[in-house]
Amino acid sequence: MQKTSLSLALLMLPVLLTPLAQAQDAKAGANPPAAAAKPALNVRLVSAQTQSWPLTLAATGTLAAWQEVVVASETGGLRLARVEAQVGDRVKKGQLLAQLGTATLEAELAAQRAALQEGEVAARDAQAQADRTKSLAGSDAVSPQQLDQAAAAAAAAQARVAALKAQARSAELRLAQAQVLAPDDGVIATREAVLGAVAQPGQELFRLIRQGRLEWRAEVPAPDLAALRAGQSVRITPAGGGALEGRVRVVAPKVDAQTRNGLVYVDLLNPGTARAGMFARGEFQLQTGSVTALPQAAVLLRNGFAYVFKVDKDQRARQHKVELGRRQGDAVEIKSGLQAGEAVVAQGLGFLADGDLIKVVK
Repeated sequence: MQKTSLSLALLMLPVLLTPLAQAQDAKAGANPPAAAAKPALNVRLVSAQTQSWPLTLAATGTLAAWQEVVVASETGGLRLARVEAQVGDRVKKGQLLAQLGTATLEAELAAQRAALQEGEVAARDAQAQADRTKSLAGSDAVSPQQLDQAAAAAAAAQARVAALKAQARSAELRLAQAQVLAPDDGVIATREAVLGAVAQPGQELFRLIRQGRLEWRAEVPAPDLAALRAGQSVRITPAGGGALEGRVRVVAPKVDAQTRNGLVYVDLLNPGTARAGMFARGEFQLQTGSVTALPQAAVLLRNGFAYVFKVDKDQRARQHKVELGRRQGDAVEIKSGLQAGEAVVAQGLGFLADGDLIKVVK
């Protein structure tokens, strides 16, 4: 009886185990093994480097003409017959800018020259008369009084000739002044001359930027003026323009009592497209120093802060906050948060988040 029961149990065992095995297989199918995580981005790394940068002093100011010359009418009462220069024209010293009417002046000069000729004839006659009178001195033909009168008449005639020569020279000068000439090389900044207008003595007709030279008048806080010297290099960036090179010409000897700023005059070596009156920023090059620098593409600006991404041992991007300093070309100074030699993600930071799995490629 016992043998029969054992045989039945052995026969029933496969039947009982089959559902259990099927249940285990179903459970295994419902929970397959986890797949390996896929990197969010392929990246390259760049190391922070120690570089030698010039130490600079930043300032703001205005571009202005180095010197402006007012070109005015030297004579009055004459009509402007021609205007030969316009705003923006580059002119040479002695170049004709405007021509005043000369008909009246030419007539005056002709009259003065005629009067001079008449006076010279009268002077020669008076001198001849004086010589004849003098030759008769010591005789009863002339008295001492007559000798004195003849000599005085000759001297008066010579004086008259001198006065007429001066008047003729004055007429010549007035005629020459009818030509308004450029006093120096430069660029016409303004033009007040109007064709047909009657010019008055001293009336401004043109304003000239001498030699076309511009300067940057930088406003520098008083405590920083001691660091500046004539001849120092300056990098100037006008609003909306490219960088310009300059040299410090002079540091003003006084400071404004209201702003506590002093003016520093900087000569522009090549103004290019810069114009007088433009606002400009600049940096005075003081000396050189070592800085830790990265390419600007390796720094992410987010929510008013700067970050870099380092790579941990698990190949995940880790965001680190850094403090930025100056910029030079495509590089930016890292003042804190990163040491020289440390590697960070070189670009594409906008696509990364803290903890993203990445793949570093060479």
